[in-house]
Amino acid sequence: MEIAKKLTKKEMKMRAREERSEAEKVPRKVHLTPEKFVVEGCKALDSEEILRPNLTYWQDAWRRLKKNRVAFVALLLLIGLALMTVVGEAISGYSQEVTESSIRNLWPSKAHWFGTDELGRDLFARVWHGGRVSMIMGLVGATISTVAGCIYGGVAGYYGGRVDNMMMRVIEVLTTLPYLMVVILISLYLGNGIVPLILAMTATGWCGMARLVRGQILQIKEQEYVLAAIALGASPWRIITKHLLTNTLGIVIVSVTFDIPRFIFAEAFLSYIGLGVQAPNTSWGALASASQQNLMFYPYQLFFPALMIAATMLSFTLLGDGLRDALDPKLRQ
Repeated sequence: MEIAKKLTKKEMKMRAREERSEAEKVPRKVHLTPEKFVVEGCKALDSEEILRPNLTYWQDAWRRLKKNRVAFVALLLLIGLALMTVVGEAISGYSQEVTESSIRNLWPSKAHWFGTDELGRDLFARVWHGGRVSMIMGLVGATISTVAGCIYGGVAGYYGGRVDNMMMRVIEVLTTLPYLMVVILISLYLGNGIVPLILAMTATGWCGMARLVRGQILQIKEQEYVLAAIALGASPWRIITKHLLTNTLGIVIVSVTFDIPRFIFAEAFLSYIGLGVQAPNTSWGALASASQQNLMFYPYQLFFPALMIAATMLSFTLLGDGLRDALDPKLRQ
């Protein structure tokens, strides 16, 4: 009897488990009410505010650039230098061409913030006037090289084959020419000045940009949207300008930020050795060249133009690094 009771108890437990499992399989009736469909944290139909704001490529690049403190400080420093090259001479109250024999070789003071040179000219006015020339030459030289390099590299990369080979051989010949020889030859034919100096710096300066653009276009010219444009009958010029060059714009901008300090330094070097800007005009390189004779006795005359050259080149380099990170779509979050 006891064994039978134990068996019945086990059977009852098994039956209870089976009934529970069968009851769980049967779908229960769920009462749906409007309160169960309310989104938590969303009030007054502001669901769009919950989502991430829709940013374009350039807006996202600007957002990431502002987060890079070093690059953003470099950008602010460049803006400050550019503004000072415009208004610096007016702030000083002196003209960079006026000479006074009674105030020659004065050290920096309240009257002359950067001192005076051997002819009695205010160095504060001359440094910012010379910076205006250096900045203009750097920007103009980089612009000419960018435009020429983008067009040349875009055509070479789009057509490829024999056209690409011939155009690349021309670039190789130009890059083998000694830089100083090109500058001296152009100076002999056109004379010294700002325009001949820009032509001399850009005669072979666009070759690097052309190679960079050509390499990028070779990668993207087989994309579907380019093939679709060709199938629709778009002209090669439209494909190059509207579809290919626009997709290399980020890399081109980064390259320009590195080209500008290169042109500024090239102008300073040529002016330093006497092949650049000539008197009465001046630049940072010309100021450094004129002050090297008095370096032992008046080092401040070389310190300020050299400081401006170093600050400008460093700022452009740091800004270029920041732009390279900001314009990289792979780093977009």
